[in-house]
Amino acid sequence: MLSLLWLIPTLPLAGFLVLALGGKYLGHRSIAVIGTSSTALSALIAILIGMDFIAAPPPGFVFRQEAWSWIAVAGFSPGIGFYLDALSLVMVLVVTLISFLIHLYSTEFMSGDEDYARFFAYMNLFVGSMCILILADNLLFLYLGWEGVGLCSYLLIGFWYRDPANGRAARKAFIVTRIGDTAMAIGLFLLFTHLGTLDIQPLMQCAGQQWPEGEGLAILTAALLLAGAAGKSAQLPLQTWLPDAMAGPTPVSALMHAATMVTAGVYLIARTHVLFTLAPVVQHAVAVIGALTLLLAGFSALVQTDIKRVLAYSTISQIGYMFLALGVGAWSAAIFHLVTHAFFKALLFLSAGVVIMSLHEEHNIFRMGALRKKLPIVFWTFLIGSASLAALPLVTAGFYSKDLILWRAWSSAGGNPWLWAAGWGGAILTGLYIFRVVFLVFFGEARTAMPPGTARPGLRITLPLIVLAAFSLVGGWIETPPFLGNLTLFSSFVQHALPPAQAVHGEKNDETILELLAIAASLGGIALAYLLFLRYPAFLQGMMLIPAFARIREFWQSGWGFDRFYEFLFVRPYLWLAHADRRDVIDNIYKMALSCMLRWLQKVDPHDVINTIYNGLAGLCLFLHRALSATQSGQVRRYAAAIATGSIGILFIGIFA
Repeated sequence: MLSLLWLIPTLPLAGFLVLALGGKYLGHRSIAVIGTSSTALSALIAILIGMDFIAAPPPGFVFRQEAWSWIAVAGFSPGIGFYLDALSLVMVLVVTLISFLIHLYSTEFMSGDEDYARFFAYMNLFVGSMCILILADNLLFLYLGWEGVGLCSYLLIGFWYRDPANGRAARKAFIVTRIGDTAMAIGLFLLFTHLGTLDIQPLMQCAGQQWPEGEGLAILTAALLLAGAAGKSAQLPLQTWLPDAMAGPTPVSALMHAATMVTAGVYLIARTHVLFTLAPVVQHAVAVIGALTLLLAGFSALVQTDIKRVLAYSTISQIGYMFLALGVGAWSAAIFHLVTHAFFKALLFLSAGVVIMSLHEEHNIFRMGALRKKLPIVFWTFLIGSASLAALPLVTAGFYSKDLILWRAWSSAGGNPWLWAAGWGGAILTGLYIFRVVFLVFFGEARTAMPPGTARPGLRITLPLIVLAAFSLVGGWIETPPFLGNLTLFSSFVQHALPPAQAVHGEKNDETILELLAIAASLGGIALAYLLFLRYPAFLQGMMLIPAFARIREFWQSGWGFDRFYEFLFVRPYLWLAHADRRDVIDNIYKMALSCMLRWLQKVDPHDVINTIYNGLAGLCLFLHRALSATQSGQVRRYAAAIATGSIGILFIGIFA
């Protein structure tokens, strides 16, 4: 089965080509079958390959497949090749399975859209590009997939391009992520220039052999790759594009947040972990960026009114947890949380999509309410996803992955109490903001009535919700803490590709205490949400009447003012220059200056101009003559003093220069 590895990215790309070239000639049913079956077959092959890989591991737990040579120039010959190890296998299983479920959901959700074929063509290209990114055996091929998902994000965020706001959101995502992509490209140039290859595994070996820890080039290249990862994964300071990306259809948001795009940065850092271990200062920066991002995004999620924007800031926060784990050297913990996050975040977005559709495109959570009985399946699936996101103890997948990150943030060599405290505070915020949504949307009074005759979601929508809900519950049982059996199936498998995390701080008693504190954070956040938004909502409404609290709320709601800051620092100057160039202001200045000069020349007699030039030269010569004559006084003592002064100056310059 391993020989079929190349089909995993090829099948979605083939579906894209068929739909892009012939979609306008096909009916909706044929489009749905082509778009969904291509991802379904890709997921099936990934599962079969995974079973074969685990049952009979290849030598070194690595399988390589070279398709053909891509480029051969002056010793640089990257190929179209695929690399399968424990890390890429986990990633490709998650991407293909989640993508198939989202495609199946989309066949019903997007059924009334006039651009049905274009939607599935873009979605298939998205999945194929992500699979290339994951399976690429060299960084140039990986960069092709990297840019592919960037292009697809632009196309899908602006899918409903007739609305100018959607076009602006798409351009914003494309431009902001290009900043990180440019830094990453420079990093690739540096790696090839100094190490002579872009093949990932030989590159990591050469870096480990040639660069000592703390080497300047290692720090520089790791920092450039971090910039690329921060852009794609929406981490500080390049996180501003993701909330606006909610302009796209809900299945796009689910795919982008759960299986593609935002997870690419996490994968890049994990795949090139050798470079980051050689640059401890950059690795620590990864942890700090993750800690700050998860807190800032958590506070912003707490005050959003659009249900999809709450989930968008939640994604930024949860990716922050993954960066925190990567930064402290807990590589497997980061990937484990990536997996569980894919399940519950896809579930939350798809459930939110049904709510929005049932209320005729209503996004404001304060205009919802009492949907628990009207949409029972959606209520239970959204509740399960929210509980997993909030890390409800024992019964949800999110508890096991987030708990592991918190323990590693405390105990690992790169961890410290401050990083742990940030993660713990973020856990309280997570329970608070997501159950705020649960209580406002599904409990209380109905603020917007469901239109009579609203169709209940069909099987193609409910089946993906049920499957994802099951994974959101049991998906974490492959990695449990010591007091629940200390099962380490996931980390033991992933450690064939990533180094294990070493606990250097804390004892067993500390781990038990930290486990209890993590449970308290989860339950405390949920309880606080119940008190503030369901039991005593008037208390919070009264607080918002205080001007200081209202301003803080507005500041958090705007994403901590990053958009306004960037607009003032970059956007406005650029637009001014663009408008100036469009109006030919600079050309007009040159024309005015030239016109004034010509008018002056027309008024002046040419003979006077020539006489002025020669008179000026004569005056300059006379001035220089008088200046030199003043030095010829005829007094020898002045000559001697001048010679002595010059000699001392020359000696002074020779000694101290």
